[in-house]
Amino acid sequence: MTATGEERKQLRMITCPGCNAKVFIPGDLQPLTTTPCPKCGYAVMVPWRLRQFELRAFIAAGGMGAVYRAFDVTLEREVALKLMKPELYKDSQAQEGFYREARACAALNHTNIIHVYTFDEAEGHKYLVMELADQGSLDGRIDLYQRLPELDMLDVGIKIASALNLALKHNLLHCDIKPGNILFNTDNEPKLVDFGLARKAESERDTDDGAFGTPYYVAPEKIKREPETFLSDMYSLGATLYHALTGHVPFDAPTGDEVAIAHVNTPLTPPNQVVPEISQAFSDALYRAMAKNPADRFQSYDEFIITLEAIRSHVLRQQVRESASADKPSRGGGWWRRQG
Repeated sequence: MTATGEERKQLRMITCPGCNAKVFIPGDLQPLTTTPCPKCGYAVMVPWRLRQFELRAFIAAGGMGAVYRAFDVTLEREVALKLMKPELYKDSQAQEGFYREARACAALNHTNIIHVYTFDEAEGHKYLVMELADQGSLDGRIDLYQRLPELDMLDVGIKIASALNLALKHNLLHCDIKPGNILFNTDNEPKLVDFGLARKAESERDTDDGAFGTPYYVAPEKIKREPETFLSDMYSLGATLYHALTGHVPFDAPTGDEVAIAHVNTPLTPPNQVVPEISQAFSDALYRAMAKNPADRFQSYDEFIITLEAIRSHVLRQQVRESASADKPSRGGGWWRRQG
């Protein structure tokens, strides 16, 4: 049956970001409203323009707002655009977190920190425009694969530690390191995002604010309301790598409060006691990064990075040797033997 002119008017052809197919969706969808792609089920939407940015696809939603894949029609490049939730416009604390994220990222020029292009307000919307990193998060990869390869996690550890080191040189702490705040771009580069809780390294945190990041990755001194330094971020990075490497969070319990208390009081099970295949050196490095006492951790990011780089070189050499050994013909079947 051929569609009538009126029916055709009510449809809009778009390219689905999920399957790249040209599909028709209702043309009268409200702005930013999504509908399943008729071919693959991916959430698609009618493109919506905000200044020079054409919002084309929903990526993710968080506490502060929703992130969309957008196209900058002026510079002709894809970007990520984060729209602040309208209900937060009158929340001064939420707005400060949004501004803080924009200022913090804009001040830091590092390959593994998401780059912020602009922060603006238009048509009643507050928004942040950033570099696009839409190949999922470390959290999503843990959900999908349970345990991630040691070599990959060494790469992530080295790169995110380097990003945190640059932030520290700018006198900044991230304060919310977790798998969900490490995204990947199309080149599989990890990108540190969400500086909404970031603060100056020398500033005093309000011990009554009740905010200490995500319980599964929080450092013991933050729970005890003790002074917080870059070593707290290091602990959280160690906990993040622990989860990705073993498939288990360092401490688990029925409630967030019980998880937090475990960070303070429960001895950490070394990663290679959870998964024996993990190298002793990487297990030891994470165990040290997650020491209960900050003084027992690596005392600089440089020391942590050098340690991880040495482990990575060793693991890589070992994998190359094992691969070469597996490819080497057995002596019993010598194709290299002289035939005669």
